[in-house]
Amino acid sequence: MAMTMRGEVVLPADKQTVWAKLNDAETLKACIPGCQSLEKTSDTSLEAVVKVKVGPVGATFKGKVELLDLDPPNGYRIVGEGSGGIAGFAKGGAKVGLSDREGGGTTMTHDVEANVGGKIAQLGSRLIDGVAKKMADQFFANFAKAVTGEAVTPQAEPA
Repeated sequence: MAMTMRGEVVLPADKQTVWAKLNDAETLKACIPGCQSLEKTSDTSLEAVVKVKVGPVGATFKGKVELLDLDPPNGYRIVGEGSGGIAGFAKGGAKVGLSDREGGGTTMTHDVEANVGGKIAQLGSRLIDGVAKKMADQFFANFAKAVTGEAVTPQAEPA
């Protein structure tokens, strides 16, 4: 099942600060809901373990992420895939862009395309889209705190 998500968020920090946080594994780990581990395996590769619950199906996804088309500090493309065992799989990518805002701050845009399969895909697009939106909203709220230097409490997986 394919899904797309587009959006933007205004962050109260300069583009260089946002770029640095987007490339910091510890910051991302703290901001991603349900993230149990996130480790850099190279300058452009990461491995992650994320616990997710979609309706009655809960799974721990293990996956790899590659950062491509790096254009510091303006953005990059993320491509990744993960497996949640019997619950299914997820793969996809996102284009992330950063631009200066007049008067200060940075606008971060994201354009995501993903595919999910297995038991999770059988739950239906409305439920999956709702959980994906909730996870994205939690990530961006946490990330906004991280770029301003506020403490971020890691989030449990969405219900």
